[in-house]
Amino acid sequence: MSHATADPSPWVSRFAGLFAPGGPVLDLACGSGRHARLLARRGQRVLAVDRDPDAVAGLSGVAGVTTRCSDLEDGPWPFPGMRFDGIVVTNYLYRPLLPRLVDALADGGILIYETFMQGNESFGAPSNPDFLLRPNELLEVLLRHLTVVAFEQGEIVLPRPAMVQRLCALRGTKRSMILPESHR
Repeated sequence: MSHATADPSPWVSRFAGLFAPGGPVLDLACGSGRHARLLARRGQRVLAVDRDPDAVAGLSGVAGVTTRCSDLEDGPWPFPGMRFDGIVVTNYLYRPLLPRLVDALADGGILIYETFMQGNESFGAPSNPDFLLRPNELLEVLLRHLTVVAFEQGEIVLPRPAMVQRLCALRGTKRSMILPESHR
């Protein structure tokens, strides 16, 4: 069963307004580019990366989106020295990249992460434990390096039933942590 959808994740949509206006945002493992398109419409400069050349080709010509085809799991980190005001990761987990994501965030940058967790195997794919977060795993790993704005975990029903973890976090303390009502 595919977990792809054309609609942006409600979690990403909810927190996308926290990105610095016009700043560079990395859409990691972008797939069809649903979040790259959303962020570009919001005025961000998006770098969308995926290992699937057909996926990134589908973003060709989208204003505000630059694409890169790269296998994030085999080879060096493709963004050495680059810093982003925001990073979005959905439906993807490769634990060795988590420290790289923290390092790639500019001070005041926002990480929005949403992926599957243990228990998802009862709903279908992914069911391999390598691709399922343990309870509280994102929180425990990233809390040491980032200021957590919001965290959720558990069962969702839309866009399809699944078990997920969701995190929105800030690097540093330069930005006000007072969120508009729409982000609470």
